[in-house]
Order: sequence, then C-alpha cells, then structure tokens
Amino acid sequence: MKSIAELIQKAKSLSAENGRVRIAVAAAQDEEVLVAVEAARKDGFADAVLIGNTGQIESIARAQNIDLSPYTLVDEPDIVRSAALAVDYVRQGKAAFVMKGILDTSVLLKAVLNKETGLNAGRLVSHVGVAESANYHKLFLMTDAAINIAPTLQEKLDIIRNAVDCARALGIETPKVALLAAVEKVNSDKMPCTVDAAILTQMNRRGQIKDCIVDGPLALDNAISAESARIKKIESPVAGDADILVAPDIEAGNILYKAVIDLGGAKGAGLVMGAGAPVVLTSRADSAETKHASIALAVLVSFTMKKK
Repeated sequence: MKSIAELIQKAKSLSAENGRVRIAVAAAQDEEVLVAVEAARKDGFADAVLIGNTGQIESIARAQNIDLSPYTLVDEPDIVRSAALAVDYVRQGKAAFVMKGILDTSVLLKAVLNKETGLNAGRLVSHVGVAESANYHKLFLMTDAAINIAPTLQEKLDIIRNAVDCARALGIETPKVALLAAVEKVNSDKMPCTVDAAILTQMNRRGQIKDCIVDGPLALDNAISAESARIKKIESPVAGDADILVAPDIEAGNILYKAVIDLGGAKGAGLVMGAGAPVVLTSRADSAETKHASIALAVLVSFTMKKK
C-alpha cells in the first residue's frame, strides 16, 4: 500500500462487504472532528455516536452544513464522563472503537485503561502513526510518538507487536521493523537503546517476536534509504525498505512523527493500539483530513480484530 487514499479505499471496500462500523466520539464538540466523522459517514465506512455538549455540537454542525439526523447525540458536557461513556459504548458492543474529540489525551486514556470499566487488554498501549511521504516508496509506520516516555526492553516488545498488528491490518503480512538509533554499532555505555535494539533483533531471529522481520540498531537514513545502506556497507533485510520505524523513546518518536508530517508535508493517520479496541487519538491540532484517515485506519484494524 503506497498512499493514504488506498488506505481509505480499503476501508470503503471492507465496509461495503461487511457493513459500516460505529464510532463513539468523546467530547465531540470539535469542528475538525465533526468534519472528519461526516466525511467517513459519506464515504460509507463509519457511523457515529456523538457524546459531548450537544448545544456546541449542533452549533458547529450548522456552521459546517452537517446534517446531524443520521447521528446519535448524547448530551454530556463533562469531558471525563463523555470519555467514560464513549468507552462504555465499545464495551457494550454498541461501537467498534473510540475517537478523541476536544479533550486531553490523558483523560481519554484513563477511561480506556480503567481496569474495571475500560478496554484494557493486558498489553501495553502505544501510539502508531502511519504516513505517506513523497520521499518514500510506500506507506510506513512510526511508533511511539505519544504515550510511552522511556520504554523498557519488555515494553518495546509490546510496542513492536502493536505496530505489527496495525501494519498487518494494512495488508503488510510480514512488516520490516527498523529499531532506530543514532548509529548502527552497539554502544552499551552511552547509547543503551542500541543494546535493546540488538537484543530485540536476536529475539526476532530466534522466533520470540513473530510475524515480522526486526533489525537494529539502524540510523534513520539506513532504515529508509537502500543507497545509504549500500554506501555504509550495511547488510540488512530491513535497511532501505522499512515498514515500521520504532523510536528509542518518546522524544525521538514525537520529533520524528511531527517532522515527517509538519516539515516533510506527509499525509498521516494515527491510532492507539494494544487496547481491546483501536482508539483514534489524533492531536487537537491535526487537520480533518488526518482525522478522517485515522478513522479509516481504525476501521481496518477493527475488521482485523474481528477475525481473530
């Protein structure tokens, strides 16, 4: 898959075959969110229940010429309660996934990860971004840009698994995973992430990390450029053709994601993976286009999870 447009088309096709899914939107009184949800509805792959301040939702809808009659509206001005209600819709099977509206990420994740009332699936959750760049030959995934600050080796296992699950929902059967660092050589004293990368690579070769090909440490240029890898004489099944870029920590991941999207002009989509259902967790600054693509991505993941 080479483009966000192909991702959206796949969501349309699956929904045409299997029926559209339903989104539970928490604190839905946000212009970009409503525009994205309406685009997904018109594309035929999602309906929505809009939970939040209905007065504000209706005002935004009027300004954007959005007909709210196809939607279910739930009036809950309190953002904490709106997050809990959105999660409950998924728990009860009344929605396939949750989408973030105009509320803090921490508020939504607290509801999602609540051990008694949330969608906790016993795995670490992580953010997965998907990007289409004019400078790369296919869609690629980046993780973790938003949740895990300084993941341990064990946590990186779940981060990789979450990204692999997302990649497989895109049709990438055996994704190539690049564990990013500043260098390719292991430096245990000053760059502990290179040690983690080497261990995870070996674990993959021994079959402890399945359904993917892992290699690292790799600098970004070698992960995405076959020419850079050739010049540096790096022999790797991942170099120059990575599907997934795993950052060593949240600073690197966040900078990478925002540099690709905001400086590089890439089209993007983003999800939280690892819970009992995907969570559309985009930035409040993201465009309606990015939020629309993120809904399509969540639809693909939802259909994949149903098959398991």
